[in-house]
Amino acid sequence: MKKTTIKNLQEKAIQLLQNLISTQSFSSEEDETAILISDYLKKYEIDFKRSNNNVWATNLHFDENKPTILLNSHHDTVKPNKGYTRNPFEPTIEDGKLFGLGSNDAGGSLVSLLATFVHFYKEPNLNYNLLIAATGEEESSGKNGLCGLLKELPKIDFAIVGEPTHMQLAIAEKGLLVIDGYAKGIAGHAAHENTKNAIYEALEDIFYLKNYDFPKISPLLGKVKISVTQINAGEQHNVVPASCHFVIDVRFNELYTNTEIFDFLNQNTKSKLVARSFNLNSSGIDISHPIVKAGIDLGRTTYGSPTLSDQAVLSCPSLKMGAGDSLRSHSADEFIFIDEINEAIEIYIQLLSKII
Repeated sequence: MKKTTIKNLQEKAIQLLQNLISTQSFSSEEDETAILISDYLKKYEIDFKRSNNNVWATNLHFDENKPTILLNSHHDTVKPNKGYTRNPFEPTIEDGKLFGLGSNDAGGSLVSLLATFVHFYKEPNLNYNLLIAATGEEESSGKNGLCGLLKELPKIDFAIVGEPTHMQLAIAEKGLLVIDGYAKGIAGHAAHENTKNAIYEALEDIFYLKNYDFPKISPLLGKVKISVTQINAGEQHNVVPASCHFVIDVRFNELYTNTEIFDFLNQNTKSKLVARSFNLNSSGIDISHPIVKAGIDLGRTTYGSPTLSDQAVLSCPSLKMGAGDSLRSHSADEFIFIDEINEAIEIYIQLLSKII
């Protein structure tokens, strides 16, 4: 097969994205979109492997003695919210916008990275190996997504993770710690004196969390942000509850580890705290890294991202960069501009051409 043109790669990428939008792929239910991605690679005569709903491949002239770049994005989506006025599974193009669930998060980035991989796939004598991984379960931070796939992949020296950043360089990303809090009280009739209402016990901790600021502030990622996002207690109006459950969402910067955050909060609250996971770390890449310098040379800007991605499960340096706008993610009538996809493919190719 002759080397395809960038224009052809752009056209095929948009067609693939339309097919992905048409195919339901909620987290853990990505089987059909994995087939679509596999078929796309087959058309370019690319050998690939599939593990669960993850599809991955290495460049034709992969050399174990060379460093390896991971190109990663996800093909699972959240479920459409109730604000949709369009069919979320019907890809339509209007005024230069491609509408559909997963178009912006992160379909545009995924198909752009796939197109970029195809562009370089047969190139000999590269300085780096390329590894593409189209993964599932990103939206649910599932164990069968990139997290579970890593043990099967070659050693990765650094990664480009495709998420909507307007193709700017997110060189740092906040980590996530989700904590369940359990406050205890003494059940009793609401008409009588009761000295230990579990809701009031929980509220003491909740107000502490609301007002506490961790002292270390990152130049890139700012403060640690603590939010209580759920609370549940009581069964009827006249019974003082004996227990109250609340959920804490902590977005932390690179100056803290998740265990440091948890241990401090656990020591300074009365409720029993249970962390759901310690796997979702803050991540990033040094501004002096060659891939970041290459991006800056192309006129890209650097910043720190408050939103979580599969970067959180990577132990290697990683750059978050992709087509679209993070503010559109998980929104009703999600869309991405066609021009954003075309631009992303061109920039990814220019970026990698500077170092490989």
